[in-house]
Amino acid sequence: MRKAIITLATVTRTLAMAARKIDPVYPGTAVARLEAVHQRLAAIPQSELDGPWPDARRALLRAGGLRDLPNARPGQGYTGHAFNDYNHCDLTTMLGDVQDESNADGSVAEISRSNLLGPGIREASLPELGEGGSWSTCTNGCASDPPRDVAHVQFKSKIAFKLVWTPADNYSSFVLVDDDGKLLRKGTPQPPLPAKSQRQMNYRVVQGSKYAVAADGDPAE
Repeated sequence: MRKAIITLATVTRTLAMAARKIDPVYPGTAVARLEAVHQRLAAIPQSELDGPWPDARRALLRAGGLRDLPNARPGQGYTGHAFNDYNHCDLTTMLGDVQDESNADGSVAEISRSNLLGPGIREASLPELGEGGSWSTCTNGCASDPPRDVAHVQFKSKIAFKLVWTPADNYSSFVLVDDDGKLLRKGTPQPPLPAKSQRQMNYRVVQGSKYAVAADGDPAE
Protein backbone atom coordinates (compact mmCIF):
# COMPACT_ATOMS: atom_id res chain seq x y z
CA MET A 1 0.00 0.00 0.00
CA ARG A 2 2.77 2.40 0.95
CA LYS A 3 4.54 1.71 -2.32
CA ALA A 4 1.34 2.45 -4.23
CA ILE A 5 0.89 5.76 -2.38
CA ILE A 6 4.46 6.80 -3.11
CA THR A 7 4.02 5.87 -6.75
CA LEU A 8 0.80 7.88 -7.00
CA ALA A 9 2.48 10.90 -5.40
CA THR A 10 5.37 10.59 -7.81
CA VAL A 11 3.04 10.37 -10.80
CA THR A 12 1.06 13.38 -9.58
CA ARG A 13 4.23 15.43 -9.18
CA THR A 14 5.50 14.32 -12.58
CA LEU A 15 2.25 15.35 -14.25
CA ALA A 16 2.31 18.72 -12.49
CA MET A 17 5.87 19.34 -13.65
CA ALA A 18 4.96 18.31 -17.19
CA ALA A 19 2.16 20.89 -17.16
CA ARG A 20 4.53 23.69 -16.15
CA LYS A 21 5.34 26.43 -18.58
CA ILE A 22 9.14 26.67 -18.58
CA ASP A 23 10.99 29.74 -19.74
CA PRO A 24 13.93 28.46 -21.83
CA VAL A 25 16.26 31.30 -20.84
CA TYR A 26 15.24 31.72 -17.20
CA PRO A 27 13.92 28.30 -16.11
CA GLY A 28 13.46 29.39 -12.50
CA THR A 29 10.54 31.60 -13.53
CA ALA A 30 7.10 30.65 -12.21
CA VAL A 31 5.57 31.50 -15.57
CA ALA A 32 1.91 30.88 -14.74
CA ARG A 33 2.30 32.95 -11.58
CA LEU A 34 3.96 35.75 -13.56
CA GLU A 35 1.01 35.77 -15.96
CA ALA A 36 -1.42 35.93 -13.02
CA VAL A 37 0.51 38.90 -11.63
CA HIS A 38 0.14 40.73 -14.93
CA GLN A 39 -3.61 40.10 -14.88
CA ARG A 40 -3.91 41.45 -11.34
CA LEU A 41 -1.73 44.42 -12.17
CA ALA A 42 -3.92 45.35 -15.14
CA ALA A 43 -7.01 45.22 -12.91
CA ILE A 44 -5.79 47.76 -10.31
CA PRO A 45 -7.97 50.90 -10.57
CA GLN A 46 -5.94 53.91 -11.65
CA SER A 47 -7.32 55.77 -8.65
CA GLU A 48 -5.40 53.37 -6.39
CA LEU A 49 -2.11 53.93 -8.21
CA ASP A 50 -2.71 57.68 -7.99
CA GLY A 51 -3.87 57.59 -4.38
CA PRO A 52 -1.85 57.73 -1.15
CA TRP A 53 1.42 55.86 -1.58
CA PRO A 54 0.84 53.40 1.30
CA ASP A 55 -2.39 52.26 -0.38
CA ALA A 56 -0.80 52.14 -3.84
CA ARG A 57 2.07 50.07 -2.45
CA ARG A 58 -0.31 47.60 -0.84
CA ALA A 59 -2.12 47.28 -4.18
CA LEU A 60 1.20 46.42 -5.83
CA LEU A 61 1.92 43.82 -3.16
CA ARG A 62 -1.47 42.16 -3.72
CA ALA A 63 -1.06 42.21 -7.48
CA GLY A 64 2.40 40.72 -7.10
CA GLY A 65 1.15 37.88 -4.94
CA LEU A 66 2.59 39.12 -1.65
CA ARG A 67 1.03 39.65 1.74
CA ASP A 68 1.43 42.99 3.47
CA LEU A 69 3.48 41.91 6.50
CA PRO A 70 5.02 45.07 7.97
CA ASN A 71 5.46 43.53 11.41
CA ALA A 72 7.09 40.23 10.45
CA ARG A 73 10.77 39.66 11.13
CA PRO A 74 13.17 40.45 8.26
CA GLY A 75 13.90 37.20 6.47
CA GLN A 76 10.72 35.63 7.84
CA GLY A 77 8.15 37.26 5.58
CA TYR A 78 8.67 40.98 6.26
CA THR A 79 7.47 42.97 3.23
CA GLY A 80 7.57 46.50 4.65
CA HIS A 81 10.62 47.27 2.53
CA ALA A 82 9.03 46.20 -0.77
CA PHE A 83 8.88 49.17 -3.19
CA ASN A 84 9.66 51.45 -0.25
CA ASP A 85 13.38 51.91 -0.91
CA TYR A 86 15.49 52.35 -4.03
CA ASN A 87 16.45 48.71 -4.43
CA HIS A 88 13.71 46.22 -3.51
CA CYS A 89 11.62 47.08 -6.56
CA ASP A 90 11.67 43.93 -8.71
CA LEU A 91 8.57 41.78 -8.31
CA THR A 92 9.93 38.32 -9.04
CA THR A 93 7.94 35.11 -9.37
CA MET A 94 10.12 32.04 -8.92
CA LEU A 95 9.52 28.31 -8.72
CA GLY A 96 9.90 26.49 -5.43
CA ASP A 97 12.90 24.64 -6.85
CA VAL A 98 15.05 27.79 -6.70
CA GLN A 99 13.66 29.66 -3.69
CA ASP A 100 16.47 28.55 -1.39
CA GLU A 101 19.27 29.70 -3.68
CA SER A 102 21.38 32.14 -1.67
CA ASN A 103 24.03 33.68 -3.97
CA ALA A 104 26.57 31.44 -2.23
CA ASP A 105 29.02 31.78 -5.12
CA GLY A 106 28.79 35.58 -5.11
CA SER A 107 27.54 35.75 -8.70
CA VAL A 108 25.36 38.76 -7.89
CA ALA A 109 27.62 41.68 -7.04
CA GLU A 110 26.85 43.79 -3.95
CA ILE A 111 24.62 41.02 -2.56
CA SER A 112 25.42 38.84 0.45
CA ARG A 113 26.64 35.29 -0.19
CA SER A 114 24.07 34.17 2.38
CA ASN A 115 21.09 35.90 0.77
CA LEU A 116 18.63 33.19 1.85
CA LEU A 117 15.16 34.46 0.96
CA GLY A 118 13.27 31.17 0.76
CA PRO A 119 11.64 31.21 4.23
CA GLY A 120 10.35 34.74 3.70
CA ILE A 121 9.11 33.95 0.21
CA ARG A 122 7.10 31.00 1.45
CA GLU A 123 5.64 32.94 4.38
CA ALA A 124 4.63 36.03 2.40
CA SER A 125 3.50 34.56 -0.93
CA LEU A 126 -0.21 34.36 -1.69
CA PRO A 127 -0.98 30.81 -2.88
CA GLU A 128 -3.93 31.72 -5.10
CA LEU A 129 -1.67 33.09 -7.83
CA GLY A 130 -0.36 29.63 -8.61
CA GLU A 131 2.78 27.56 -8.28
CA GLY A 132 5.91 29.13 -6.90
CA GLY A 133 6.30 32.27 -4.86
CA SER A 134 6.83 36.00 -5.12
CA TRP A 135 9.38 38.41 -3.70
CA SER A 136 10.55 42.00 -4.10
CA THR A 137 14.13 41.33 -5.10
CA CYS A 138 17.01 43.79 -5.41
CA THR A 139 17.39 45.69 -8.67
CA ASN A 140 21.11 46.41 -8.56
CA GLY A 141 22.84 44.81 -11.52
CA CYS A 142 19.78 45.08 -13.77
CA ALA A 143 21.30 47.71 -16.08
CA SER A 144 23.76 45.24 -17.62
CA ASP A 145 22.85 43.16 -20.65
CA PRO A 146 21.87 40.51 -19.75
CA PRO A 147 20.78 41.64 -16.28
CA ARG A 148 23.02 40.55 -13.39
CA ASP A 149 20.54 41.04 -10.56
CA VAL A 150 19.06 38.74 -7.94
CA ALA A 151 16.07 37.69 -10.04
CA HIS A 152 17.97 36.75 -13.18
CA VAL A 153 21.13 35.31 -11.59
CA GLN A 154 20.31 34.00 -8.11
CA PHE A 155 16.87 32.67 -9.03
CA LYS A 156 17.30 32.34 -12.82
CA SER A 157 13.93 34.03 -13.10
CA LYS A 158 12.36 36.80 -15.10
CA ILE A 159 10.76 39.66 -13.24
CA ALA A 160 7.00 40.15 -13.44
CA PHE A 161 7.45 43.90 -13.08
CA LYS A 162 9.91 46.54 -11.96
CA LEU A 163 8.96 49.82 -10.30
CA VAL A 164 10.95 52.81 -11.56
CA TRP A 165 10.48 56.39 -10.36
CA THR A 166 10.61 58.79 -13.28
CA PRO A 167 12.80 61.92 -13.43
CA ALA A 168 10.43 63.55 -15.93
CA ASP A 169 8.29 65.03 -13.15
CA ASN A 170 10.86 65.28 -10.38
CA TYR A 171 10.40 61.66 -9.29
CA SER A 172 6.78 62.06 -8.23
CA SER A 173 5.49 59.38 -10.64
CA PHE A 174 6.48 55.78 -11.21
CA VAL A 175 6.26 53.35 -14.09
CA LEU A 176 5.91 49.59 -13.92
CA VAL A 177 7.73 47.72 -16.67
CA ASP A 178 8.05 44.04 -17.51
CA ASP A 179 11.17 41.94 -18.04
CA ASP A 180 11.67 43.43 -21.51
CA GLY A 181 11.18 47.00 -20.31
CA LYS A 182 7.67 47.26 -21.76
CA LEU A 183 5.38 49.68 -19.94
CA LEU A 184 2.63 47.93 -17.97
CA ARG A 185 1.20 50.66 -15.72
CA LYS A 186 2.08 54.05 -14.28
CA GLY A 187 1.01 56.03 -11.26
CA THR A 188 1.37 59.38 -9.56
CA PRO A 189 0.80 58.57 -5.90
CA GLN A 190 0.17 61.08 -3.15
CA PRO A 191 2.30 61.54 -0.02
CA PRO A 192 3.77 60.16 2.07
CA LEU A 193 6.22 58.95 -0.59
CA PRO A 194 9.55 57.20 -0.07
CA ALA A 195 12.38 59.67 0.51
CA LYS A 196 13.29 61.58 -2.63
CA SER A 197 16.89 60.39 -2.37
CA GLN A 198 15.62 56.80 -2.56
CA ARG A 199 13.46 57.59 -5.59
CA GLN A 200 16.37 59.26 -7.35
CA MET A 201 18.70 56.36 -6.62
CA ASN A 202 16.05 53.93 -7.84
CA TYR A 203 16.17 55.58 -11.26
CA ARG A 204 19.97 55.74 -11.32
CA VAL A 205 20.16 51.96 -10.90
CA VAL A 206 18.32 51.46 -14.22
CA GLN A 207 19.55 54.58 -16.07
CA GLY A 208 20.69 53.83 -19.60
CA SER A 209 19.09 50.38 -19.68
CA LYS A 210 15.92 49.04 -21.29
CA TYR A 211 14.22 49.45 -17.92
CA ALA A 212 14.65 53.24 -18.03
CA VAL A 213 13.02 53.85 -21.41
CA ALA A 214 9.47 54.14 -20.11
CA ALA A 215 10.63 56.22 -17.13
CA ASP A 216 12.36 58.66 -19.48
CA GLY A 217 9.08 59.44 -21.25
CA ASP A 218 6.36 61.93 -20.35
CA PRO A 219 4.39 60.49 -17.39
CA ALA A 220 1.28 62.33 -18.59
CA GLU A 221 1.18 60.45 -21.89
